[in-house]
Amino acid sequence: MAMVHTGGPDGVRLHVQRLGPEQGGPQQGGPGRSDADRGDAGRSDADRGGADRGGAAPTAVLLHGLLTDSLAAYYFTVGPGLAAAGVDVVMYDQRGHGRSERPAGGYRLEMFVGDLERLLDRLGIHGPVHLVGNCFGGTVAFSYAVRHPERVAGLSLIESEPATGAWAAKLDRLLGYAAAQLSEHESDALAWIDAHHGGHTARLARSAARLVRTTSIARDIPSSAVLDEGRIRSVRGPVLALYGADSDMAAQAPWLESLLPGTRTVTVPGHEHSVLVEVPALVLEHVLEHVLDHDPDGDRVGDRDGARVGARVGARVGARVGARVGVRAGAREPGGRAGGRARVAAFAGVEAAP
Repeated sequence: MAMVHTGGPDGVRLHVQRLGPEQGGPQQGGPGRSDADRGDAGRSDADRGGADRGGAAPTAVLLHGLLTDSLAAYYFTVGPGLAAAGVDVVMYDQRGHGRSERPAGGYRLEMFVGDLERLLDRLGIHGPVHLVGNCFGGTVAFSYAVRHPERVAGLSLIESEPATGAWAAKLDRLLGYAAAQLSEHESDALAWIDAHHGGHTARLARSAARLVRTTSIARDIPSSAVLDEGRIRSVRGPVLALYGADSDMAAQAPWLESLLPGTRTVTVPGHEHSVLVEVPALVLEHVLEHVLDHDPDGDRVGDRDGARVGARVGARVGARVGARVGVRAGAREPGGRAGGRARVAAFAGVEAAP
């Protein structure tokens, strides 16, 4: 696997996967067979013909969500389709997740933003990149765009939001509840998840329980630095915001559009939080259009209509995988409110990847 150390006293080793146009499909053996095996994860943009030398491909960095999530969420959904359409795709497991290093502390949002900053430096990617973030990954992407507007070509936020005071309070409730259920009542919670959502989601929840139990993540994230509306307005790049129409996050769309008038909002009827794994072909179509329409070098990808058609065809594998592994919020109490254990399952499994 490709392990890249971000450097510095608080740096961590991150598991990185990179797909170019020649790798526009899931590699044999899945994400465990990564770029180090092919020898190109650490190659710079100049080596790969990327943005720094005005080469053939815009770069998209895909950032996953919290606890149960990893780069696999993209590897089996939109990553290969973006690569097949001519995009240089960078995916990595965020600190504490997947195959990346899991320190005991250091999980404030600022640390995740710093990891992204230093990883791009280590990979030699210095030109503007497209950031695609699912849930917490979008929050990291947004904070990075505030800190480095000159290094961001565009933002695609999937069921995500900026880090505000309301966001911190919500994460404090969710992570506190998850910590209690997955640490103090781990056996019961995992048995319920296994029975109602299957062994795969239970395995992801078990890993999430270890992360919550052995690190300070549940305390650190709610104490992160947040953005006021003035700083949110400072984001320069074009924004795509994609929500499940039945998700509570969709309600924030008018607010975000008022702060960033150029924001393009897409809502997906009949879906909640898990749109990335449930409708990957639709997500790919919108994200790819956003990337190509806002490519700093304009015509590098060639015929855009052909690229979009190719991406839709390439997404079929991802769509089939997503349909098999999509996770919804699950059982509900009378009145439509998710039951206690269902809420744990929704949080632990909502960002589940194959």
